[in-house]
Amino acid sequence: MDTEVTPSGTGPATTAPHGGGQPLLHQKGAETQAFGTLKQLPIGLGHDTRMYACQRLNRVLADTQILHSLYKKHHWLMRGATFYALHLMLDKHAEAQLAIVDALAERVQSLGGVAVGDPRHVAELTSIPRPPDGVEMVPVMLSRLLDAHERILIDARDAAARLSAEGDEGSADLLVSDVIRTGEAQVWFLAEHLVDTPLVRG
Repeated sequence: MDTEVTPSGTGPATTAPHGGGQPLLHQKGAETQAFGTLKQLPIGLGHDTRMYACQRLNRVLADTQILHSLYKKHHWLMRGATFYALHLMLDKHAEAQLAIVDALAERVQSLGGVAVGDPRHVAELTSIPRPPDGVEMVPVMLSRLLDAHERILIDARDAAARLSAEGDEGSADLLVSDVIRTGEAQVWFLAEHLVDTPLVRG
């Protein structure tokens, strides 16, 4: 009977016969595609166009992942009389941003690139400033979300225009239909919570 040393080094463990259902654990190997490279796919777009698209989309993807995280953080940390409404709204916005994250990542992959996914890598690429680790006042948290949205919207508009000019209508459509339109609607909902208006008397 074959034996193997367990990872903890506590003694021998019996191995299952070939094909016996034992998972092949602790595998290691070189990465099969480096970040920032492309594999060839027959989609009718040239290498340079696809490379540029992946670079721009990964930037928006990194920022959108940070925006999603900000939404979740602020969803948990809401305070005050509007807690319930904001708690629910921010979570709904977070869900929509998570869907955009997935759409952007899949677009990068469909172009032959590698989507940024590890949070530590995302932190290296994002343009959105890091917030304090603790709790801020509610209007400050909402303003921070608005600033993140604006950064993404500016970049997404520029990227959409340039990618459309390059003939990558698919990426441009994704940026306009998902990133920009969703972002604009969420900005509207956030900004209206910062209007200083009386509740009872005009």
